[in-house]
Amino acid sequence: MIDAHHHLWDPTRRDYPWLAGAALDPIRRPYTVDDLRAVTHAAGVHATVLVQTLSDQGETEEFLATAAAEPVIAGVVGWVDLTAPDVADRLARLKELGPLVGIRHQVENEPDPEWLLRPDVLRGLAAVGAAGLVYDLLVAPTQVAAARKVAEQLPELRLVLDHAAKPAIAAGEWQPWADGIASLGARDNVACKLSGLVTEADWQQWQIGHLRRYADHVFTSFGADRVLFGSDWPVCELAAAYEVVLDAAVSLTGPLTDPERLDVFEYTAKRVYGLG
Repeated sequence: MIDAHHHLWDPTRRDYPWLAGAALDPIRRPYTVDDLRAVTHAAGVHATVLVQTLSDQGETEEFLATAAAEPVIAGVVGWVDLTAPDVADRLARLKELGPLVGIRHQVENEPDPEWLLRPDVLRGLAAVGAAGLVYDLLVAPTQVAAARKVAEQLPELRLVLDHAAKPAIAAGEWQPWADGIASLGARDNVACKLSGLVTEADWQQWQIGHLRRYADHVFTSFGADRVLFGSDWPVCELAAAYEVVLDAAVSLTGPLTDPERLDVFEYTAKRVYGLG
C-alpha cells in the first residue's frame, strides 16, 4: 500500500502562513519522520510520497535528504520557482539530491484564477515535463478550467490533481466542481488523488456517506487506473486520525473490483510517479 500524499513540518524552525488561525491549533506542532514511521507502520503502508508545504526550495532540498535516508519515503513532490529563467537547471540539481518525482505550487493561494496560464509559468511547467517529473495541481474549483487548459497545451506533462480539487463537501456544493472534475478526467495526462476529502467535510460531523458522492464522481471521471490514495496526513488530523482516513478510503473503494482497488492503493502511484 502506498500513501501518495503526506507532509512533514516543524513550526519551531519555519513559518507556515497557511497554519495561521486558531482552527489549526491542533496540528501546529512538529511532525517528524518518527511520527510518519509510527502511523504508516500501524496502517500497513509500505511507501509514501512526501509533498511540499512551502514555496521554498530549501524545504525541498531538506525533504530530498530526508527521503534519501528514510526507506518509507519513496518520492518527494517538491517546489521550485517555475518562473525562474534557470528553472531547468534548478530541477536538474534537485534531482541529483534525492528521489524527486514531482513539483507543486500552492496555486489555490494565487489571486489570479489563470495563474497557471501565464507564459512564464507555462514555460516552467514545460520544463517540469521535460525533466520527466510530474506536476501536482493544488487548485480550487474556480481554477480547474485553467488546469484543464494546461493539460491540453502540455499533453506531454503528467498532472496529478491534489485532493480532487477540494470540493465544498461541508456545504454540500456540487457544481461547478463536478463539471470541472469531468473535464479534467477527460484528459489522459491527468490523474487524481483520493485525498483531503475529510477536511473538506464537516470536521466534527462527517460520515462516509457525505464523501461517497464525490468519490464516486472521481472514479467515474478518471477510472481507477488514474486515481491514487493519499492520506494528506497530518492535515487530516483536523478531522480524522491516519487509520480512520485509510479506512474511509477503503470503504469508498468498496464498489470497485479487486484489481481496481490495487490501482488506487498502489499501482497508480507507481505508474504516475515512477516509484520503484
